[in-house]
Amino acid sequence: MNDKLIIYQLLPRLFTNTNSNCVPNGTIEQNGCGKLNDITETVLNSIATLGITHIWYTGVIEHATKTDYSRFGIRPDNPHIVKGNAGSPYAIKDYYDIDPDLAEKVPERMKEFEALVKRTHDCGMKVIIDFVPNHVARQYHSDAAPAGVKDFSADDNMNVFFSPNNNFYYIPRQKFSPSFDLGNGEDAYMEFPAKASGNDCFNAFPNQYDWYETVKLNYGIDYGDGSTHFDPIPDTWKKMLNILRFWAAKGIDGFRCDMAHMVPVEFWTWAISAVKEKYPSIIFIAELYDVGIYRDYIYRAGFDYLYDKVNLYDTLRGIRCGNISAAQLTGCWQTVEGIANHMLNFLENHDEQRFASNEYAGNANLVIPSLVVCSTINCGPIMIYGGQELGEKGEDAEGFSGKDGRTTIFDYWSVPSIREWYDNGKCDSAGLDEDKKALRETYCKILNIAKKEKSINEGGFFDLMYVNYTNPTFNPHNVFTYLRNYGNELIVVAVNFSYNAFDCKINIPQHAFDILGLIPGEYMTTELISGKRSKKTLSPVTPFETSLGSNSAVIWKVRMQKKNNAERKPAKKLKLKNNLLNINNYFCKK
Repeated sequence: MNDKLIIYQLLPRLFTNTNSNCVPNGTIEQNGCGKLNDITETVLNSIATLGITHIWYTGVIEHATKTDYSRFGIRPDNPHIVKGNAGSPYAIKDYYDIDPDLAEKVPERMKEFEALVKRTHDCGMKVIIDFVPNHVARQYHSDAAPAGVKDFSADDNMNVFFSPNNNFYYIPRQKFSPSFDLGNGEDAYMEFPAKASGNDCFNAFPNQYDWYETVKLNYGIDYGDGSTHFDPIPDTWKKMLNILRFWAAKGIDGFRCDMAHMVPVEFWTWAISAVKEKYPSIIFIAELYDVGIYRDYIYRAGFDYLYDKVNLYDTLRGIRCGNISAAQLTGCWQTVEGIANHMLNFLENHDEQRFASNEYAGNANLVIPSLVVCSTINCGPIMIYGGQELGEKGEDAEGFSGKDGRTTIFDYWSVPSIREWYDNGKCDSAGLDEDKKALRETYCKILNIAKKEKSINEGGFFDLMYVNYTNPTFNPHNVFTYLRNYGNELIVVAVNFSYNAFDCKINIPQHAFDILGLIPGEYMTTELISGKRSKKTLSPVTPFETSLGSNSAVIWKVRMQKKNNAERKPAKKLKLKNNLLNINNYFCKK
């Protein structure tokens, strides 16, 4: 059995911080900081009950910060080019080191990380870390690199905008002059010539909304004339491959690759294959925001999974926020047909607003239809962001991060709902109120269903909407329904995004029975979320009957009789007038 990947994202800096009296813009001394050692077996085993297969430890590599660790031989960062007191986890300062904030004993920080990797594996889960390939902190400096490894820009020609051998892009004869204060006197930040910023800001004048704390890495593309210089292999490629191999050797199981689409696909093709030669089971996940390049980054680059943000996430958010029809979900799977099982689905991550925030749904209990679609529409992974399962609202104004419905990645802080669940390391849910307990249990049920049911983690998909658009028993703008199938097992999924509860009758066409090779009839069924059992008719003549509560979902499972090969009739190709696809295209298999 191939378990579906269920990924849990957590920021160690926030996750085990128990300070309930954090102050905006507070220092590490004032607000505290979670430690790797605090993520104990007890913590990990509790996380695992959600059905989690992988933990993405976000922000463990050393990044720029305003906290001074010079007493440990770590060069301080100029505070004028650090976002927040803690700093951005994506302004990497040393690719070969663990962030000192996360260590109980700073000199032992790598050993503490290695111990966390082992604990995670011992608890039956795998480890994902960030790989940040597009940019580095403005004052990048490695004090932990293996012998013979040169820092980025050590051999750069700073007198030219672009050279194939340079690691950075330069704005010759211009001083770095952003639209904010860089300080005065000895504390001032000085950069000459200016380097391009990480969000492809190729001038010396970034503003506060640019990624001014980072420097863009040069992978052999001359953005002046658009030419590419990939042969011979650019120095940046070699440096980044060494970094990937370094962390793979630590026993991690995967990389979440930040802003992967801002790095040329040619690099990924070369680097991923090189890493997998020695570490074939390691996975690569791409953060990217352009459906037009999805297939390139799977088939050419070699990524195992891609963020499906601009497709499924944006559609589900639009449905919940009231301006998109649930019928648009059909277009989501059509967009990724053939690559659906490479899609990583999510409702939250560190970049997005919390589902329960007032800026999004405003109520954590409205999550069920979105969560069910996210976790059952295909065989690909689903990702949960730490605290999502507790209904975290992201209401705090932490400092650099304002009150925006997000949990900060820039500040020293603690997360209220996680703090209650963590309960000083007990993780027994005793500190949660009844609503949070119930919500966590709901996540536990749905995620474990997605993980364990073969029809969901290995099986086929059949969209039922095209035979239900005129169904008088439900409104297709609020309801989405489909089948999942493996062997003689059939699952009927229906989700209701509306506030109205109702009984509905779902049409299942003859074509579905023909393709799946299943015999219509009356069968005993089980609703997997509630555990309710009921005898139901599954037939192209008699609609499948179910109740749908307000903002709810049902996942009905049935073991059916399967036709012998000799009895199976070839499926007819029925052309649908005024519809998007031939009916055959409504069924897709892994």
